[in-house]
Amino acid sequence: MTKKSAAAQNRKRIFIVDDHPMMRQGLAQLIGAEPDLTVCGEAENAGAALAAISTLKPELVLADISLPGKNGLELIKDFQAMQPGLPVLVISMHDESLYAERVLRAGGRGYIMKQEGGKKLMQAIRQVLSGQIYVSEKMSASILETFSGRRPGTENSPMEKLTDREFEVFQLISQGKGMREIAEQFHLSVKTVEVHRTNIKAKLKLKSASELMRFAVRWSESQSAGT
Repeated sequence: MTKKSAAAQNRKRIFIVDDHPMMRQGLAQLIGAEPDLTVCGEAENAGAALAAISTLKPELVLADISLPGKNGLELIKDFQAMQPGLPVLVISMHDESLYAERVLRAGGRGYIMKQEGGKKLMQAIRQVLSGQIYVSEKMSASILETFSGRRPGTENSPMEKLTDREFEVFQLISQGKGMREIAEQFHLSVKTVEVHRTNIKAKLKLKSASELMRFAVRWSESQSAGT
């Protein structure tokens, strides 16, 4: 066996989960161009990903946080239940301040935003493969402040009071979706979604559904504006 073929056999196997075909293709090309990495498979949704990893046995999963049917946070938890210790690096268009800590709590090993570019992505992949956690320097400092007690999490953002599912419901409310639409997206009953909405109102100290809607829309606009 030549050195080149031996190196190809020793490449770290990466599985991609993203609902956009062009994004999967672009990521596969980036990863495939690296001498020590290879893409062993890909999926457009959580169900296909869970079915594939049990046979493909990847060494790292690169997953988007926004997936049809089941979101990335739930998928990370499912991965850990199915294959404990499987490293998951989330790549997302959403600002890391919204999701990075939730990803780590769910069992993920890193978070990188899609606009960071290929060089940073390869750095993140290799860092996670080496057993470390990857987040940006700014996010790392914020997390350390939280754990050291210098920055109480609940005072940093009211969103941090919400569970992962409540946060997802809140985001869909901010997009103007009704209870039935949200229930269908998450494959839940309307009654269950209404319970989540009640809990969200209580945690955010809002009195009515319309007040929650206004708050959610303002929050969404502030995120889009980068504030």
